[in-house]
Amino acid sequence: MNRGLLLRFENLVQLHGACRQLRALASREVCGAQWKPVQLSAHPVGSLHLHAQLWPKHRLVSAASSQCRHLATKEETKKKRKKTPVMRGEVEIRQKMTVEELAQAMGKDIDHIYEVLLYTDINLDSVEPDSILHEDHIKMIVQKSGMKYKSAKLKEEKERKNTDAVKRQVVNYPAALTPRPPVVTILGHVDHGKTTLLDSLRKTQVASMEAGGITQHIGAFIVHMPSGEKITFLDTPGHAAFSAMRARGTNVTDIVILVVAAEDGVMEQTIESIQHAKNAGVPLILAINKCDKPEADPERVKKELLAHNVVCEEFGGDVQAVNISALKGENLMVLAEATVALAEMLELKADATGLVEGTIIESRKDRGKGPLTTAIIQRGTLRKGCVLVAGKTWAKVRFLFDENGKAVDAASPGIPVEIMGWKESPSAGDEILEVESEQRAQEVVAWRTYVEQQEKMKKDLEVIEAKQKEHRLEYEKQQQKLAHLTWRQRKAALYKANKHLMSSRPKERTEMDENTLSLIIKGDVDGSVEAILNILDSYDREDECKLDVVYFGMGDISENDISLAEAFNGVIFGFSVKASESVKKLADKKGIKIKLHNIIYKLVEDLKDELSSRLLPAVVETTIGQASVLDTFSVTVGKNKIPVAGCRVHKGLLDRKMKFKLIRNRDVIWKGCLSSLKHHKDDVQVIKAGMDCGLSLDKNLEFSIGDEIICYEEKEVQQTTSWDPGF
Repeated sequence: MNRGLLLRFENLVQLHGACRQLRALASREVCGAQWKPVQLSAHPVGSLHLHAQLWPKHRLVSAASSQCRHLATKEETKKKRKKTPVMRGEVEIRQKMTVEELAQAMGKDIDHIYEVLLYTDINLDSVEPDSILHEDHIKMIVQKSGMKYKSAKLKEEKERKNTDAVKRQVVNYPAALTPRPPVVTILGHVDHGKTTLLDSLRKTQVASMEAGGITQHIGAFIVHMPSGEKITFLDTPGHAAFSAMRARGTNVTDIVILVVAAEDGVMEQTIESIQHAKNAGVPLILAINKCDKPEADPERVKKELLAHNVVCEEFGGDVQAVNISALKGENLMVLAEATVALAEMLELKADATGLVEGTIIESRKDRGKGPLTTAIIQRGTLRKGCVLVAGKTWAKVRFLFDENGKAVDAASPGIPVEIMGWKESPSAGDEILEVESEQRAQEVVAWRTYVEQQEKMKKDLEVIEAKQKEHRLEYEKQQQKLAHLTWRQRKAALYKANKHLMSSRPKERTEMDENTLSLIIKGDVDGSVEAILNILDSYDREDECKLDVVYFGMGDISENDISLAEAFNGVIFGFSVKASESVKKLADKKGIKIKLHNIIYKLVEDLKDELSSRLLPAVVETTIGQASVLDTFSVTVGKNKIPVAGCRVHKGLLDRKMKFKLIRNRDVIWKGCLSSLKHHKDDVQVIKAGMDCGLSLDKNLEFSIGDEIICYEEKEVQQTTSWDPGF
C-alpha cells in the first residue's frame, strides 16, 4: 500500500518536472533565460534535466499569459473556419467575358477553355482568345471544370457627357455675309478632257504630269478671270475606281461642269456624274469637248442626255451647253462667263468671321512636312495657330500653302488651301471644325473615339449573336442525328467529331492557310488608298483564294512594311509611292514582292495576276483515243479469272502509258490504268485507229458490250481568277 502511494508520488513529481521543462522551453524566447543542466532531487535516478534559472515572477506570468493567448487564438481560428465553409474553386463571372478573361478568372490556360467548348454548340473555328462568350456558355464551362460561379456586382456606368464639337448656327444677318468665289467641280468620263480643260483655263500643264494622262487625285485650284473674278475649280478623276472622290467633290461644290466628249457621247461615268450632281442638288453646265474633231456630233450628245433628265436650254431646259475644244482653247471664255453668270444668280456668300468650318478634299503624307490636307474653307478665316478638329485627329496649324506650294497667311471661304500641323492624317471628306484650345480638341477626339468604340462593340455583339444562333441550329441538327444514343454516347461522339479542331488554334489555322493573299496597301494620298480599298471590297471569290488586307496607309514603302509582309507572307502594292534602294534590297533578301504602280487599272490587273498565281492548277483531260467494247471474255491467271474486253479503236490511239476511263451509259464508272494491252497474242504499247485489241483493267471489273474506253492525258493548267472588279 505504501509502496503504491510512493510510486504514484514519484510519477506526479516526474510529471511536474516535465511540465516545468515544457513551460521553460516555450518561454525561452520571451524571457531570454540562461539554461544549465540541473538534477531533480525528487528523482531516485540521478538523471540530468534542463532547468531554467530563476526569473522574476512578473516575467513568468507574462510568458504564461502570452502562450495562453497564442493557443486561444489558434482555437478561435479553427472554430471560425469550421463555422464558415470555404467555397473551393469559386469563379466570379460577369456578362460579355472573353475566352482569355474567363481563363484568367478560373486560373486555367486558354486550351482548357477550348477543350470544354468541344461539348457545346460553338464552332471553334470562330473562337479567338478575345471572343466574347455567352453567359450560358460561361456558366457551363465553370461547372464542367468542377467549380462554382458567382455573378460579379454590376458597376453602374455613368453616362458620359457629350463633348463633341458642332457647327455654328447659321447667321441670319446679311450684313455679316460677304461674297465668296464659287466652287466648281469638273466631272465626266475618263479621258473626255477634264484636266486638259482646266489646264487651258490655268494655262498650265497639269495633264502632262499625270501618270498615263489620267487624273488620279482631286486637284483644287483658283482660276483668276480677266474680269477680276476668282473661281475655285475641283478636278476629279473620271476612272470608275474613283467614284468616292467624285461624290466628295460634288458635296462641297456650288456648280458642276459636266464634260462630255463630242465623238464618244454619254458614257458610264458621265451617268454617274449626273447622279452625283442630282444627289447634291447642284446645278449643271454642259461642256461638250473635242468639237474640233471631224467625227464630233454635239447634237447627239444633247439628245442622249435627255434620257438622263439633263435638258439643255435649246430644248426648253435650264442647262447651259457650250461647245468647246479644251486642247485648242476654243470657247473657253464663253464657258467661264457662263460659270460666273450662274454664280451671280446663286448669290454665293459666306461668313468670314468666327470659328472656321471646312471640308477636307484630300489627305496625304509628306516625308518632310508630315500629314498634309487639302481643304475648302466654308466659314470663318483660317490662319496660322488655329486649332482644328477633323474626324478623330486634330491640328494646330503651323503653315498654310496655296495650290502652287507657296506659303500664305490666311484662307477665306471658298479658297482651297493645304494645311500643315496635323497630329495624324484625317480622312478625305472629313469635316473641319475650329475649337478654342488644344485641350478642347483632345476632348473632342476622345469623345469621337469613344463613340466609335461603342458602335463597333455593338456591331461585334450583333455579329457574334448571329453566328452563335447559326451554330446553335447546326448543333441542334447534329443532336437530332444522335438522338438514338444515350447522353454519354452523344457527348462522346460530339467530342470525337470535334477533337481534331484542338490540334491548332484559330489564328494558327489562318496562318497555315496557303490559299490566302495577304496585302499591304500604300498610297500617296488618302483618296487613292480609299479607291483601292473600295475595289477590294468588291472581291467575291473567297472560294478560290481568300483576300486579306493586313495593313493600309499613306507614304512610301518602309522597312516596317517589309517586316509586316514577311510575317504574313504577303505582297506590297504601292500606288504613286516609291521604295528606296535599301528597302528594295531588304525585300529581295527576304523574298517579298513590291509592286509599284501609277495607274489604277494596271494595279488591278497586277492584283488579279497575283490572285491567279495563288490558285491551285486545274487538271485538264485531253482525249488521245477512243475505243468501243465489241465482246467480253475472261482469262485465267493462276487461280483468278480476269475480265478482258475485245475492243476496236475508232478514234485516235490507245497508249498503255496513259490513263483510261470506262464509260457506260454516259457515266464514268472507272478511272485508272491498263494491266494489259494485246494485239492478237502479242503485248503492245500502242494500238492505232481501226485496229482490234484486247485489254484488261487494273481493277477486277466486268465489261459490257457497248462500253466506251477513253484514253486520255492529264495536264495541269494554271487557273485565272474569275473576279471582275467592274472595269
